[in-house]
Amino acid sequence: MGFLSLFLLASEPIIQVLLIGSLGAYLASGYSNILTASARKDMNRVVFAVFTPALMFASLAKTVTLKDIISWWFMPINIGITFLVGGILGWITVEILRPPRHLENLVIATCSAGNLGNLLLIIVPAVCDEEGNPFGQHSICRSRGLSYVSFSMALGGFYIWTYTYSLMKKAGGLYHKIQMTNHGVPEVEGRDSNVSFPNVEEGEGASSDSLLPPAKSMEETAENQIAAPLLSSGNLSGNKVSFWEKLKKTMYQIVEELMAPPTLAAIIGFIVGAITWLKSLIIGEQAPLRVIQDSLEILGNGTIPSITLILGGNLTQGFGKSLLRHVVILAIICVRYVILPIIGIGVVKAAYEVGFLPHDPLYRYVLMIQFTLPPAMNIGTMAQLFHVGQQECSVIFLWTYLAAAVSLTVWSTVFMWILA
Repeated sequence: MGFLSLFLLASEPIIQVLLIGSLGAYLASGYSNILTASARKDMNRVVFAVFTPALMFASLAKTVTLKDIISWWFMPINIGITFLVGGILGWITVEILRPPRHLENLVIATCSAGNLGNLLLIIVPAVCDEEGNPFGQHSICRSRGLSYVSFSMALGGFYIWTYTYSLMKKAGGLYHKIQMTNHGVPEVEGRDSNVSFPNVEEGEGASSDSLLPPAKSMEETAENQIAAPLLSSGNLSGNKVSFWEKLKKTMYQIVEELMAPPTLAAIIGFIVGAITWLKSLIIGEQAPLRVIQDSLEILGNGTIPSITLILGGNLTQGFGKSLLRHVVILAIICVRYVILPIIGIGVVKAAYEVGFLPHDPLYRYVLMIQFTLPPAMNIGTMAQLFHVGQQECSVIFLWTYLAAAVSLTVWSTVFMWILA
């Protein structure tokens, strides 16, 4: 496979994102004014509560079996390493470059969480279809590749909707506390307060839906599952909290994160996929309840276009209002496309040498490419959900996805050369 053909191949999903994002920007602009700020907010809630859970369950229940979970045991570890190393590098970036406090977690999130879904779903099967690929016969390669990608997408969603979700939740709480302080409301004691406030801009505090209800009091807001950020320590009275109370509070917060609709759908999908008799009720041509799976697949197909349209709409205000310096965006690009891929090669080669991985080169290729992807698009959903860093998130996505067209091509060529 030549460099030019690989470049065109790797560029295809990036171009799709940019085209759909451009449409979203037009719909949100003054020329159209269809995708207004309130429309994007409501659309984002549908993505969070309906589309994303449907996609998670449908992909997991259909493609993952108990045998796959056992034989591909290293993949969740590999993805965990990408989040761990990316998070550490993001923290170092934040400590050195000092972006605004409420955007620190956004920088860490974009450094740690990669797009493990739609990009791999396009790139891996397309690589298998190319003549001269190092992964064997087209049909077998494509079938194996789709299984690897589906498992990767499901695992990535689980990490994103737990770890990354908690980061963005914390950022939202900090941002709203700063907003209320700037508007003259007394600041709650401690940096790590558990109280967050609704956004007072663009009428967002007036929303009354179940996901982000209006705050009638600081206590009610603190009890809300989505509005209350995952922040440690600190209480309203300023008294010291015992170790067991902190532990109980932490466990309660973890359970809250696991009850987020996308995470809950992923857990149920894992269970259905692993239990054969349960899977046979929903999955397959002869399944008596196959209409449920078909309906969920239809809903799940709306996830990526909706997220991309929202991101494009937010970009219309991003250039003028973004508080991130160019050097921060450049640092994110270096982390995702220079440092992480090099670490990924070392991790996968070391795991293969000690016998943790099967001989299949396509499996190792997918593990390597997981270190090379642009930021997860669900970060944009979370930024919109918690009303924090929406414009900055869109600007980061614009530049990282433009850079991905080149980086994915270069690293895909390097990975296939290593595995050939």
